[in-house]
Amino acid sequence: MNRKFLLALAIFSFFGLFALLMAWNTVLAPSTRFPVALVLLVSITPLLLPFRGLLDGRLKSCTWLSYLSLFYFVHGVIEAYANPLERHLGLAEVVFSLILCFSAGFYVYTAPKN
Repeated sequence: MNRKFLLALAIFSFFGLFALLMAWNTVLAPSTRFPVALVLLVSITPLLLPFRGLLDGRLKSCTWLSYLSLFYFVHGVIEAYANPLERHLGLAEVVFSLILCFSAGFYVYTAPKN
């Protein structure tokens, strides 16, 4: 596969996951037990840490983002299983996190070796 396509796919899925989490936690189904700001801080901040490196195409940031996306995969599976009303949101999180994991991982894998 083309490395530029893999990076573009990773960036697209990153923004998809980011937008999904923002909409889910603020508009679609905000938490009734915790403040929205706290939920956003816990759920969005880890995604933002390797963001700049992803935009620059740095291999280390893409690797960490690939690992980090697996936590969102687990969260999406748990939400899809445990909450039937929000199953579609959990499955969307699963799809975005898997696309992010594989596209960022294959981007790193196809990097030229020194």
